[in-house]
Amino acid sequence: MERTETGWGRTAEPPPRWRSLLDRALLGRGAPDDDDYDGRFSEDRLAEARTARGGNGGGNGYGGESAYRDGYGEYSGGGRGYDEYAPREEYGGYPAREGYEEYAPRSGYGPAPAEYDYQEYSPPANGYPPQVDWEPAPEPEPDPTDGFVEVLRRELAAPHVLAFANPKGGVHKTTATVLAAATVGSVRGKGVLAWDDNELRGTLGLRAGSARHARTIRHLVRDLVDVEGSAGYDLQTRLDDYLRHASDGTYDVLAGEENPRFAQRLDPYTVKRVLDLLRRTHDVICIDTGNNVESPNWQTVLQAADQLIVTTVPREDAAFTADWMLDLLDEAGMEEMVASAVTLLSCPTPNHTPLIEDLAAHFAARTRAVVVVPYDPVLESGSQIEYSDLQPATRQAWLRAAAVMMDPYAR
Repeated sequence: MERTETGWGRTAEPPPRWRSLLDRALLGRGAPDDDDYDGRFSEDRLAEARTARGGNGGGNGYGGESAYRDGYGEYSGGGRGYDEYAPREEYGGYPAREGYEEYAPRSGYGPAPAEYDYQEYSPPANGYPPQVDWEPAPEPEPDPTDGFVEVLRRELAAPHVLAFANPKGGVHKTTATVLAAATVGSVRGKGVLAWDDNELRGTLGLRAGSARHARTIRHLVRDLVDVEGSAGYDLQTRLDDYLRHASDGTYDVLAGEENPRFAQRLDPYTVKRVLDLLRRTHDVICIDTGNNVESPNWQTVLQAADQLIVTTVPREDAAFTADWMLDLLDEAGMEEMVASAVTLLSCPTPNHTPLIEDLAAHFAARTRAVVVVPYDPVLESGSQIEYSDLQPATRQAWLRAAAVMMDPYAR
């Protein structure tokens, strides 16, 4: 059965348009009436091509006989109109370009240019690279304050009371109390309190802590029963209403009463109750004592203290008063407290005096340790004390002084 364009009764013939396209594909590009006719098109060749392509209209359209040999033989190249391709006998490479030198591959690496000053590499004889001697980095010098900080950070077995005492006025007793609390508080961060227990208008509340309120020890004693009945967080909150705080928050301040008549109400029983209350909320309590060694308040604080700090300056009258106070304590049966006391020598001027060495040698024979703290111009004005404003040498000296004060009680 033969295929037709319209039905099954007539042999299909390509229309003129498709015949023209097929002829052009078989014989080459162009026709006699085309602009790009190449002259290879003729009626004779057209008839031959048609005969080879179809014969009587059957076949595969590419010649009566197969254009290929059996299997996958060599292509005969007939029926297409293309010239036979003649392979190139020899590849001559790319033509040389003017202005370029012929590339010659390097057989090895020559010496480096002199301007680079490279050293020729010579492999080691044993096959291993030479050993490099590494010098260890120098160890940093130990910081002398590390030991002091470690002492102040140790856990305490129980809260401790430090009493700063000297019946003579103007011996930096208040300054020492504030700076000791500030130094310990700067290391421990919390649990440190400074108490102004001076009967005659103490100034510790003015030189330390923010004046967020005007409440003093008098207000605390008035409400002591209610505060003592509190516990835990409620106790800390209730007591905080009567305390002032340092600007950096490292220690608290219990200000003294400015009215001298209030000193009569600070009897030994009341002082002990206040100390017991403060021990429940703080680990380190620094107390600035008064000048009256006959006062029951002064005597009660010294008896309850865990550490005595004798404050003095390099002056004969101040040192004489401190020595006299130690004699009184020895006579009162407090020899152990005197022997374990710490003497604090504060320099009020930048000028060095030989009296410092004499006093240090004298009190070293009577007390456990003697610490000298240098002069600092920040403290000369007598205004509010800011620990961060001290000179580095002063802070280092107070770290040592505080560590000496706390060392017997740290574990």
